[in-house]
Amino acid sequence: MKTRNHGKRRLRNFTIILLMILAFCSGFFGHTLLNARAEEAQLPELKRYYTSVQLHKGDSLWDLAEQYRVGSGYSRTEYVEELKRMNGLKSEQIHSGEYLTVVYFAE
Repeated sequence: MKTRNHGKRRLRNFTIILLMILAFCSGFFGHTLLNARAEEAQLPELKRYYTSVQLHKGDSLWDLAEQYRVGSGYSRTEYVEELKRMNGLKSEQIHSGEYLTVVYFAE
């Protein structure tokens, strides 16, 4: 009988400790996530603008993506695909002297 009560008490204590750890972790991580969302909300909203750029020798869509995608949320690959779509390009081949429309993001 004594062993049975001792087992129940250990199980109850273990359950209480586990619940306390769970409550602490959820409070800590919940607070951290809320702070991250608050910081995210403070970022200024960038507007989408378009411009035409003349290509120079050695330019590539990948270089343009690196230069103009800042603040867009696009990966480099996604931005290159967007440039191709916007300019009706079937491939990544471009030539110096041509003009391309690019999108950039600013306040």
